[in-house]
This record gives sequence, C-alpha cells and structure tokens, in this order.
Amino acid sequence: MRNQFLFFSSVTATTEKPDYSRVVDIVTRDSLRELITPGLLAVLAPIAVGFALGYQPLGSYLAGAIAVGVLMAVFLANSGGAWDNAKKLVEDGNHGGKGSEAHAATVVGDTVGDPFKDTAGPAINPLIKVMNLVSLLIATSVVKYSSNTGLRVGVAVGAVIVIVVAIVISKRRSHGMGEETPAGTEVTGAVSPAVEGATTPAADVPGGISAEETADREPAAKHTE
Repeated sequence: MRNQFLFFSSVTATTEKPDYSRVVDIVTRDSLRELITPGLLAVLAPIAVGFALGYQPLGSYLAGAIAVGVLMAVFLANSGGAWDNAKKLVEDGNHGGKGSEAHAATVVGDTVGDPFKDTAGPAINPLIKVMNLVSLLIATSVVKYSSNTGLRVGVAVGAVIVIVVAIVISKRRSHGMGEETPAGTEVTGAVSPAVEGATTPAADVPGGISAEETADREPAAKHTE
C-alpha cells in the first residue's frame, strides 16, 4: 500500500483505483504461513503425549484440552460480544454518544472484541476436533508399540523438536515484521492531495510523476527498502 502512494500519483489524486489484489494476496499468504504453527501444534502435541507417556495420559490430555477449550471459547465469544454491544450502546446516545471519550474507548474494545467473537473463539472448535482425530488415528500405534521404548522416545522427541522449531520461527518472523519498517518512515514521501493539493503530472516523466516528486521520493524508497 505504501508503494502505491509513493510511486503512483494517480492513486493519490483519486483518478485511479489502487491495486487491491496485491494487498489481498500479501495478507492471504501471510495468514496461511502463520497458520502453520498452530496447525503443527494441534497435530503433533497428541503424538508427543501419546508416545511419550502412553494412552492413559493421552486420554487425560484430550479431556483437559476439551474442558479448557470449551471454557476459553465461551469466554472469547461472550467477552467479544460484550465489547461489540458496548460500542453500539454508546452509539445509541448513552454515556455521551459518538465523539465522547466513552465512544473512543468502546471503539478500541470493539477492535479486540470482533476477532474474539468472530475468529478466535470459533477457531477453538476445529482445534479440538483435529487433536481428537489425530489421537484416534494414533491410538492403536500407541498401544501396539507401548513396549518399544526406543521407538516411543524417538517419535515423541521428533514431534517436540518440530513444535519448538515452528514456534521459534514464528516468533522470530513476527518480531522481525515489527522492526522491519519503523513507524517514522511509513508515511515518508506520501503526499495527501486533500492537505497539500494535487500536483500536475509532468509530461516528460513516465507514470505521471513530476521531477520534484521523483527526487523527493527516491531517498524515501531507498530507505524503506
């Protein structure tokens, strides 16, 4: 999005629509990549518990996961709905209405509440289903190879190593994304026509960007890269 405002003056001048497809593609790829870690955790955690501790601890693990997961899902759904309804209550004229400090606070709460009730809470249901399904699939192997200590230790250690590596990579990626672009450089070179006024594109510069804008934006683009 930043590059579109930097290098395409027609988007800033509202004469051309931005390239939404590229933004959606980036967000979709990142979301699928971030889904790898919780997916591996749901699949490999029952394998590690089953082969390392046996079928009885595996059953206890599933019982605890179901009990805690249901409580967490109910908590996320109720709290998210409460934050969402609080914003609607204030917008109806209560506690100062729109534009008040209470409304600003409920907007922040609704920003957290919507993912709680629409994504995080419902996502626990497939998480529990995946763990139960994997446990059913490996149950016969856990019982069959209960006397083979070497195989059990090898499978359990391998599953734990994969889980740890996935978590570490995910944490490093999220930490790196937070430091990749400092907040002070995100809007560098972006000119809003509503504040500054739209500039007249120069005919000798490709893409409709004037020579002065190009000279100002090149250092910002290099700094961003």
